Amino acid sequence: MKPQIIVMLTHNDVTVPNARDCFSDAAELPIQYWGLKDVGLPSSGMEKLVSDFKEAGKTPVLEVVSFDEKDLLNAASLAATCGVEYFTGGVFSQAVMEHVHAVGMKYFPFCGDVSGSPIELTGTPEDVLNDASRLRKRGADGVDLVAYRFANGDPVQLAKLVVYQLGGENLIIAGSINSLDRIRRMHEIGPLGYTMGGALFEGAFKAGGSFRDNLEALVNIDAAIYGGDR
Repeated sequence: MKPQIIVMLTHNDVTVPNARDCFSDAAELPIQYWGLKDVGLPSSGMEKLVSDFKEAGKTPVLEVVSFDEKDLLNAASLAATCGVEYFTGGVFSQAVMEHVHAVGMKYFPFCGDVSGSPIELTGTPEDVLNDASRLRKRGADGVDLVAYRFANGDPVQLAKLVVYQLGGENLIIAGSINSLDRIRRMHEIGPLGYTMGGALFEGAFKAGGSFRDNLEALVNIDAAIYGGDR
């Protein structure tokens, strides 16, 4: 399956203050999934940004980097108010999942032992795989894997194992996908999607270019790789 690009209007785990302008400048590009964090904008700003996504026919995604259930429940309530469709990240919580599912959102929590800022994934590959399976059995729609933050093994091999075990449609890969080689790896792995945020603001694909310039370059790179895959 062709992995979807999930464009995160975030940098350093915070939604950028001009997120609405960035989206407006690039909304016509062929990207379906657009995301934000639960920090960086006031709740009213988040609601307006998600409304922009939905008015343009896009799929809104919220990723939360939190390990406290109270914070996660607050984020889930905010996501429901805004009209988010995918609630991703955070440690698994039965209460959060029930709240998310009650309003029709998809739930993709982090799998494995995640902690810290910037986030790190620790443990063995078997630990991560067992946790991913556990979360699916508990009712999560899929898992959010910070593959390139894995401290104890090969990130690509780990992601392939998760796809083999859960199916690519049940996996989102997040964090540190910032090069042509890593985009190629996403096509090789075949997840539902992969997030891209900081690289677009740091000029990873068009040095000195704007967010729009870098996203357009990413779209072209992704399309060329997909064409080659076929």
